[in-house]
Amino acid sequence: MKLYLAILFSILHLRPLKRRLLSTPQNEGFLFPAEWHPHEATWLSFPHNIDTWEDRLPKVYESYFEFIKEIAEEEKVRIATGNEATAKQIKFELEKREIESRNIELYDFPTNDSWCRDHGPSFVIQPEKGVKSIVNWGYNAWGGKYPPFDADNNIPRRVAEAFGLPLYEPNAIMEGGSIEVNGTGSLLTSKSCLLNPNRNPSLSQQEIEEKLRSYYNVSHILWLGEGIVGDDTDGHVDDMTRFVNSNTVLTALESNRLDANYDALKENLELLQSMKNEKGERLNVLTLPMPDPVHDSGLRLPASYANFYILNNKVIVPTYRCSKDEEALKIIEECFPSRKVVGIDSTEIIWGLGSFHCLSQQEPKV
Repeated sequence: MKLYLAILFSILHLRPLKRRLLSTPQNEGFLFPAEWHPHEATWLSFPHNIDTWEDRLPKVYESYFEFIKEIAEEEKVRIATGNEATAKQIKFELEKREIESRNIELYDFPTNDSWCRDHGPSFVIQPEKGVKSIVNWGYNAWGGKYPPFDADNNIPRRVAEAFGLPLYEPNAIMEGGSIEVNGTGSLLTSKSCLLNPNRNPSLSQQEIEEKLRSYYNVSHILWLGEGIVGDDTDGHVDDMTRFVNSNTVLTALESNRLDANYDALKENLELLQSMKNEKGERLNVLTLPMPDPVHDSGLRLPASYANFYILNNKVIVPTYRCSKDEEALKIIEECFPSRKVVGIDSTEIIWGLGSFHCLSQQEPKV
């Protein structure tokens, strides 16, 4: 198969970088759109770190390249390769699997790990002017748990340089998986993550809320409690609760009272049922089952159907070789009637403690 790949090297990184240190997206009328806003591309950081994946990468690649294939049928896939050897491997794997590559672009940006949701570029847009910028949140590998993380922390700047985009500097730690927006002014997050002293110990809750308002351009912030068992991020919202439209959330719920996730997810459900959006409208709260517990080497892994990823015309949902897979897919189909819902086995990927939403970051169209 003839391979058409855009390989972009360091010459692209020489574009001047405009840093907007004294302004904010909110002040300049930029917004951080909901995930269902039309995408120009999806950004990925290719898995290569043996410390994360040990000897599992060949099995991980089976589902990972299926994920790439599904995205590339919809929109551009922009991959930070990590190094030249990894770029060669990506090309080999694409050819071996006969994956059409006209929408796949490889960028020689060094990375430490594969969780692009958390370290990748947060794009903000001005649709009426047709322009976009990047918010360069700081990244410290979930409270310094997995050093080194300097290359991952540098990804937003590398993307801004390559594309000549202005860069906002909030001077705060923030991971993409820790927040969820409805695109009209409301933001969901969790106290267990954003108020954890391993992120921004010098900032109060009020100061963190001000950062969220200023750099995501939201007006209404909704706080959940604890995250799910096995989640090393201290409780990312994208493993628990997702907006599916501007006033509807889909939240994970454990039905087994003896399960370790039962109390926390029930408490979050009760919190959501009392919440209102930025217009003062009570949220429409739908529930999503949790899969049967996934264990490996004695570890409870953070398997959740809520870690789905919304594409232009599809929704990619992690599955776990579980009897609840079909129920979860059906519920998500009902939430996205205009999109094709695609389940991809995440049983190997979840070993890395994340799934498809954690692995990806959308770049919105303007």
